[in-house]
Amino acid sequence: MHRSPSKLIFTRSGSGQVEELGPGAWRLEIPAGGDHAYRLAQLDDTHNLRRRDFLWRPPLLLRLEGRASDQHIPGTWGFGLWNDPFTLSLELGGGMRRFPAPPNAAWFFFASEPNYLSLRDDLPACGGLAAVFSSPGWASALAVLSAPAAPLLAVRPLARLARRLGSRIIRQDAARLDLDPRLWHNYELEWTEDRVCMRVDQQTVLQTTVSPRPPLGCVVWVDNQYAAWTPDGRLSSGLLANPSASWIELHAFSINLKLDNHKSHV
Repeated sequence: MHRSPSKLIFTRSGSGQVEELGPGAWRLEIPAGGDHAYRLAQLDDTHNLRRRDFLWRPPLLLRLEGRASDQHIPGTWGFGLWNDPFTLSLELGGGMRRFPAPPNAAWFFFASEPNYLSLRDDLPACGGLAAVFSSPGWASALAVLSAPAAPLLAVRPLARLARRLGSRIIRQDAARLDLDPRLWHNYELEWTEDRVCMRVDQQTVLQTTVSPRPPLGCVVWVDNQYAAWTPDGRLSSGLLANPSASWIELHAFSINLKLDNHKSHV
């Protein structure tokens, strides 16, 4: 099976720009601005697809070379595989409407303060992360049924309780990345049915038996948003100012499907 990445990846942007630099190479940039407007540049292959029709299943190997404009871009940026669990970007470009779902993801995720993106107190929650989330199928129905009770999360004791329950339902693992993202680095994400191994510059940064539930889509993005759910039950989200344009560049992007002891380049 062979697919071209430039045909697989669909471009979406909200006040941002996505420039294709060549085969498997892109620059994503959001302009400078304050904290009054959401700015996003994103590549994904989930647009107008139902979650069950997402393209990627294990075993596979995702590779790319990447760099960023700043050590700490205000907001978040990253690349990897996910189930597009949130509804925030659904209206961009007239995309598919989906109910919220618990996360299934394996990605390199960079989050500035005040982000706090972990349900477990013993794992890193912001900065540069190699991170994996795995949620069972039945949890999606639970998320839909419990959505009317979401306003109760404003009550700290209830938010703390919900966070503890969430950490028992959603399996998670993560490792902090000790690197300068402004420099070019080689990133690899190997996903099998029972394991995820993530490497930077040929060095393993995370190896875990937590494996997300397929199928997943591919996503690359940079934005000025933050979200936090802290151990004390504080739940918050919002937008951050970036005084100068923020960008990321990717080269040599590829996904290899490891099927029957051979690889098919995608």
